[in-house]
Amino acid sequence: MPHPHPHAFGSFHPRTREGLLLGRRNLFKVGFAGLAGLTLPDLLRLRAADRTRPARKSVILLWMAGGPSHIDTLDPKPDRPAENRGPFGTIPTALPGVRVCEHLPKLAGMLDRFTVIRSVDCRHSNHEPNTVMQTANLTAEPRTNPEAGKYPAIGSLVAKLRGPNHPAAPAYAAFMRSRTHLAFGGRAGKQYDPFLANTAAKLPVYDLVGADTGRVSPGAAFDLPAGVTPHRLNERQSLVERFDQLRRSLDESGETDGYEKYARQASEMVVGGRVRAALDLAKESPKVRDRYGKHLWCQQTLMARRLIEAGVAFVTLDLSYHTASGTWDTHGDNIPPYGGISKGLRPLLPLFDGLITTLVDDLRDRGLLDDTLVIAMGEFGRTPQIGTQDSTDGRNHWPHVMSMLLAGGGLRHGRVIGSTEKDGGHIQERPVTPGDLAATIYRHFGIPADATYPDTAGQPHNLLPHGGEAIRELF
Repeated sequence: MPHPHPHAFGSFHPRTREGLLLGRRNLFKVGFAGLAGLTLPDLLRLRAADRTRPARKSVILLWMAGGPSHIDTLDPKPDRPAENRGPFGTIPTALPGVRVCEHLPKLAGMLDRFTVIRSVDCRHSNHEPNTVMQTANLTAEPRTNPEAGKYPAIGSLVAKLRGPNHPAAPAYAAFMRSRTHLAFGGRAGKQYDPFLANTAAKLPVYDLVGADTGRVSPGAAFDLPAGVTPHRLNERQSLVERFDQLRRSLDESGETDGYEKYARQASEMVVGGRVRAALDLAKESPKVRDRYGKHLWCQQTLMARRLIEAGVAFVTLDLSYHTASGTWDTHGDNIPPYGGISKGLRPLLPLFDGLITTLVDDLRDRGLLDDTLVIAMGEFGRTPQIGTQDSTDGRNHWPHVMSMLLAGGGLRHGRVIGSTEKDGGHIQERPVTPGDLAATIYRHFGIPADATYPDTAGQPHNLLPHGGEAIRELF
């Protein structure tokens, strides 16, 4: 329980954020002001007391910011007129009778290990911010609802209700290109915002159209302030422990028993190096690094796998170069910087093809796939008719339907769920809602779909405010 008197490190202002999310100073402040203030260590102690959650379950969400065209990827219409089917051909897959875009050959060859959902109902979704699909809240559309920012991300609620797979790792992490591409902790609490892994990793810097600048990001989030060494921090921790001994002598309830253990785990998150090591690709074998590739997104995907191994439960990758609506927002070749289907989408597909198949293969080879659910999707699909906004080859936003991919998680794959009408414009059968997707994720983590969570004022809220059922075909 929070104690009413000031603690020894109040001058650190641990609850004052500096920037959007935890940076190097906040990590330092939370880690050590929390040691005296019963903040992060309390959380670790409570998580350790929870013996009910399934071990090692995790999710990797490949977020295709901007809205990938379903017709030009996973739900092709090869027999339709060109203005509907688009410029790409199709190829057969490992699932008899199922075809996908010709630029996804690796995925086609192992589609029997995936589930394709062609009937995702995204009618309420928009982007900038891209929050409806990531929260399962149909009103989480900030352009029309000023309250939308209060609705927590699915990853944030997993962090709140379940926690990480290792106490020295964050529960929810993300590689973020733009704040408008992700949902955050909202009314669940800022402590459930994603840890921004890209701020702590050295990664190639790409410009807004995907050109490698030749620079590398500093990855300095875990660097300690000047003049503060791990030895100095350990000395401060010893001082805190002496304070705790005094506090324990005054505490007849015994609630502070074992507190040092969790304080040390909080220290480990700052200087112990578990997450830092996961984000250091120099510690990965050259063979595996080559397998993933040198592209920014590929390196982030490999880091996502390493974060899962380190104990993170939910990792989101913001697959975008551009910081506005997103790189998959392919309106037309005359609308820079996104381009249209031929020049904008086509270069992304071989990259995505290699990225997702390598990830699934690698997770399987390491015995992680049954516990790790991989999801690839964006916020909506694209118009059936090609050529929008005076472009001859772009597609506009289309929230009536989109396609998505799932793999792993110990679920039943090798199937296509749902279908669209002949032109791909509307759902024909088996709609899957944002609530259904969220319920599937929560079931994967062992979280009941009818659970509630308290907001920062202690008021309860439904986990699925608009309902939803786990996708039955997967179980």
